[in-house]
Amino acid sequence: MKNFYIIANSSKEEAKKTVEVVESYLRSHGASCQIEQQNRKDGYLRGAGCYEAPEDTDCIITIGGDGTLIQAARGLSYRKIPLVGINRGHLGYLTQVSRDEDIREMANALLADQYQIEERMMLDGRIIRTGKEIVKDIALNEIVLTHRDVIRVLRFGVYVNGEFLNEYTADGLIAATPTGSTAYNLSAGGPIVAPNACMTVLTPICSHALNARSIVLSAEDEICIEVREGSQAAVFDGDMIFELKRGDQVVITKSDRVTRLIRLKQVSFLENLSNKLAGI
Repeated sequence: MKNFYIIANSSKEEAKKTVEVVESYLRSHGASCQIEQQNRKDGYLRGAGCYEAPEDTDCIITIGGDGTLIQAARGLSYRKIPLVGINRGHLGYLTQVSRDEDIREMANALLADQYQIEERMMLDGRIIRTGKEIVKDIALNEIVLTHRDVIRVLRFGVYVNGEFLNEYTADGLIAATPTGSTAYNLSAGGPIVAPNACMTVLTPICSHALNARSIVLSAEDEICIEVREGSQAAVFDGDMIFELKRGDQVVITKSDRVTRLIRLKQVSFLENLSNKLAGI
């Protein structure tokens, strides 16, 4: 790899310093390195397709936390450029490097093409209102239906491949990828899924029923969630928020796009999970 594009969370002072270190090291070793310069709100750009990496970009380096990497994955999902993250946040499930002393080792591995690429499933979400598609977006972690403003009971009707599955009364509903299974889904009591798997996990949030459990569905299944009651919103990866009205449908399917993550070390998913959870 010779051409790099850096995306950093500008709200973190430590991330700004890391940008200088990475850029200086890559350039001193003959690599091309450009830094994302757009102005962001609260450290993040809004919406998929919002980055403009050069056409010859070989690798995206994100500097921040998982949120920064997820934003880059969504914003550049159409480009298929591999991503690697330097953690300047909290847990950093998706990032590869956390310690300053490992940054040069990471850069050397990228320059020498000594890495593996792991593809992660993504979700397409479409909002249908009175038979017409009004919104379409993409998610790496999850699509969540939740409260738009006041906390009150929400009601959803869920269909899988056109067949009625269940009606949920809850504070929300999560449709998570395997990557997102260790995010909001985990906090809501959902199962952990190996990241290289291909399936969708449906988890209710604070269900008002004793028998409500997560359901693991095939990645090929089409999930349709119908808004039946309550002031609701659809949230893509904790960032893009779309207001929903009664009768709206959120149709969720496996995306044709994937996130390509660079792996530098042979650390198993279970070992990485154990290490991260121990740090909470």
